[in-house]
Order: sequence, then structure tokens, then C-alpha cells
Amino acid sequence: MLYHLLGRLEDLHILFNLFNYITVRAAGAMGTSLLLLLLLGRPVIAWLKRRGIVDVPAGEAVPTGDAAEPKANMGGAVIVSVTVFATLLWAELANAYTLSALAVMLWMGALGFLDDYLKVVKRNRKGLAERYKWAGSLAVGVALGLFLVMAGPDSGVGPTTTNLPLFDEWQLVFTLPAFLIWVTIVLNGATHAVNMTDGLDGLAPGLAAIATGAFGVFAYVIGRVDTSAYLGLFYLPGSGELTVFAAAITGACLGFLWYNAQPASVIMGDTGSLALGGALGAMALLLKAELLLLFVGGVFAAEAASVIVQRRYFRYTRRRYGEGRRVLRCAPIHHHFQMAGWKNEQVVVRFWIVGVLCAMVGFATLKIR
Repeated sequence: MLYHLLGRLEDLHILFNLFNYITVRAAGAMGTSLLLLLLLGRPVIAWLKRRGIVDVPAGEAVPTGDAAEPKANMGGAVIVSVTVFATLLWAELANAYTLSALAVMLWMGALGFLDDYLKVVKRNRKGLAERYKWAGSLAVGVALGLFLVMAGPDSGVGPTTTNLPLFDEWQLVFTLPAFLIWVTIVLNGATHAVNMTDGLDGLAPGLAAIATGAFGVFAYVIGRVDTSAYLGLFYLPGSGELTVFAAAITGACLGFLWYNAQPASVIMGDTGSLALGGALGAMALLLKAELLLLFVGGVFAAEAASVIVQRRYFRYTRRRYGEGRRVLRCAPIHHHFQMAGWKNEQVVVRFWIVGVLCAMVGFATLKIR
């Protein structure tokens, strides 16, 4: 909004020209979302607790009186709301990249909100039926794929083509059906990987801030003709606006950590984890950098892989030996380290460190081409 209102006033004063720069607007978006979440966090948490919207383990009653103070639930709604506001305030509103990413984030956030609402407010332990949750997430994957093919941003690059890390002359080119499957897998993989990671206070928001911040840098680089050519990446005109979107998410996640750090007074629930995962997957797809998710989101990938391996191995050994066996003590993998004796704070901070290292590896792939 400010880009359209103030950026055009550069003839009146040179100061207004700042609103034409993506870097300035990205910093503004991050600052806005961070400040808003810090200001809104306490009253929203108090309101959620007054309404009984708290995190209660399955089968347990809501703590009352002198019992332990429960954590407010559904805090992800604040992350999504603040991110949307900051993005609309600072980004170019006619930009297809930004609007697409926002739409995916809102859709996934709505699915998570419905699931949280049924579990926390309606006290339905199962929440949203698994088939409806998967139907909603698969539908948005197919919809995004069709949009990219039929009406996506005019980038000059084939809509079904994606970049390969480490190789600047090789690309993956999909047929239309394969591309729709690819988009759906990437989007749902990112979404559910973040959701699986959200099991300890501060873990998922911190890692999401790192990963989205890294993709914000990628968006800026890919959106510039000079840097994209120098690094052997696709040049996608207009994709730099995703930097503003990524910065808004990063600021919101950092602000949320103020209240979600151990001991947390609020958790984001599926509302936040599905929305953040959807946003991360959407950015990777829009930037044609899907495979970079495996580098930048290495911790998320490891969390998802640990669940898949654990389940598959347990089922295999149960069929083979009549008794299910485990690779890890517990999955996702952060619970394995808990059971190995790590304190919660140690798991979270060490996983953050690994997340930073993964982001650095992702940046390194830009030069090893």
C-alpha cells in the first residue's frame, strides 16, 4: 500500500523514493510485523485464556484455580494476521508472486484454524477429519500448479521448469500432469514438515524465521537481473516482492518467540504451523527453487523423514518378526533427543543452530554452480 501511495511522490521529495526500494520495504515489513506482534501478544494471550482456548493434552481437563497455568492455543492466528497486514502495507499489491503466496498461506492457515477450533473450542479430540484436511491441502496444491501454468507470473521461463541446485546449465522440466503432482508434493511436504516440527516451545517459529529469511534473500537475488545472471539462476521479474512477504513472516515469527520461548505462554497450533509451512512451500515453488528446501529447510526435512522412517520400519518389523521395532526412541526426531536426556531448551537451541547451518549451506549452493 505504501509503495503505491508514497512511492509515486518521489517528485515532491527524495525521501519518498525510498518506498520504491525492496530492501527498505522489506525492513519496514519485518519491523512492522515484529512490533505489532510484541504489542498484540499479551492482550491476545489474555483473551484466549479467558475464553478457555488453551492447550490441553488429550484426555486431561483444563487446569483451574491453583493448577499450573495453561498455554494459550491458536496463537498462529496472530502470526498470520500480522504477516498479512505487514505484507499488504509494504508490498506491491498488484504483484502476482506476493498475492499467490498470501493466498496459499491463508488457505493453509484456515485449514489449521478449523482443526484447532474443533479440538480446542469444541473439545473434539480428533479435530478436522484427516480426509478433509488432506483434501484441502491437496486441493490448494493442484490449484497453485494450475495457476502457475495457466495464469502465473510472466517470467520468460517455462512454467513447468525448475532450477537445480549446484548446476547452472541443467534444469528439471516437467510434463503438465507431473508438474501438478510435483507442486502438490512440495507444498504438502513443506506444510506437514513444519507441522511435525512444532512440538517444543520455540522450535518451529525459530526455524521458520531462519528458513523464510533465507528464502527472502533468494527472492531478492532472483528478482534482480544482474545477481541472477551472475549466480546462474533464473531471472524472475517481480519475484523480488517475495522478499517483503518473507521479511513480514520472519518478523512475525521473531515477535511470536517472545511469548513462545520456554516456558511458553502461548503456542501457535496447527493454525500457525500449517500457514508457515504453506508459505515456505509456496515461496520455493514460485521462485522455482523447490530443491533448495532440502538445504535451507534441512531440519524440517529431517523431522519429516524421521517420522516416515520410524513408521515404515515399525510396520516392516511387525510384519517380518511379529513385533514392531523402532529406529529412534521416539519420532519426530526432536522427541528422540528429549528421551536421550537433552533438556527442551538444549533441543530447541541446537536445532536452531543446525537450521542456521542449513541456511548457510543453501547460500553456498548459489556459488557452487
